[in-house]
Amino acid sequence: MNTAIAQMAIRGMVSAVPALCISNAAFEPQFGAAAVADIAKMTGVQSRRHTNSQQTAADLCQAAANTLLDELGWERQSVDAVIFISQTPDYRLPASACQLQHQLGLRPSCAAFDVNLGCSGYVYGLWLAGKLLDGVALRRVLLLVGDTISKIVNPADRATALLFGDAGSATALEFDAAAPMSHFVLGSDGAGARNLIIPQGGARAYLDDDARLAAADPRCLYMDGAEVFNFTLSHVAPLVTQLLAFAGVSKEAVDLFAFHQANSFMLRHIIKKLKLDPLKAPLNMERYGNTSCASIPLLITDAATACRWDGQVAMIGFGVGYSWAAALLNLGSMQVNALIEI
Repeated sequence: MNTAIAQMAIRGMVSAVPALCISNAAFEPQFGAAAVADIAKMTGVQSRRHTNSQQTAADLCQAAANTLLDELGWERQSVDAVIFISQTPDYRLPASACQLQHQLGLRPSCAAFDVNLGCSGYVYGLWLAGKLLDGVALRRVLLLVGDTISKIVNPADRATALLFGDAGSATALEFDAAAPMSHFVLGSDGAGARNLIIPQGGARAYLDDDARLAAADPRCLYMDGAEVFNFTLSHVAPLVTQLLAFAGVSKEAVDLFAFHQANSFMLRHIIKKLKLDPLKAPLNMERYGNTSCASIPLLITDAATACRWDGQVAMIGFGVGYSWAAALLNLGSMQVNALIEI
């Protein structure tokens, strides 16, 4: 689906990462130095941040939101809606957004709800928030996006244990009649649902009918790396081309390409295939790993000193679902761009 949104301005973005840094060396006693080196060569991950036993994605997002609201000088009572996007909420119920409304001191009439999405979730969240902003009932939306995938991987599964890190983010969006048009391309294909899945723990009884899962812990994240790899290589480059064509913008006019940080090898292949300037398509997986839905805002806040981020920014999310979403936005009205550690 191609869709455009007017009158939506992003005023600020803050990412939060846990203080605990886990280097690849920490995995060598379990998997062996050679195996760890092989995986690092493929994924590009040298270290990642992990939450402690008491920290959750909601905690990371709350810290980011407190910094963002304070830096912007927004009155807490002026926020009309809060959206929390995560696959690692505090509880199956209630919605974490309801708790965050209270903990952030937002007014009771503030709309609050959760969305279950992974690697495409940040872009979907921007689109959803933009659709809510009508300048009448809703003028300000707080988008909170984060995951703690380290809590749902099997520590014995080197394919996922070494790949993922934890992060949260907060983004402030405001109705602005003068804001430039934002363009979105959204899509999904549930045929790939079982290639990235936690088979057990939801309402549906575990279906023991997939041979690939025979040796896997059904309570933990399972990833068919080859299938996800093929999906990414076949879908992401055309997605970027479709977005630029829909927006009527050349790739040279884009200041920053913020790809979901899935795998460095795959991303470099896509960047080369699209003939993008690598300086405009930075990677930060080496230090943070794959942080799921938080990887795009984490990249933008992390790249603030190295790349121009206050112009035309393309954001490209893809993965679990399968689900994908790309957006081209102008971040020229963004007043706060920060990365914090908690």
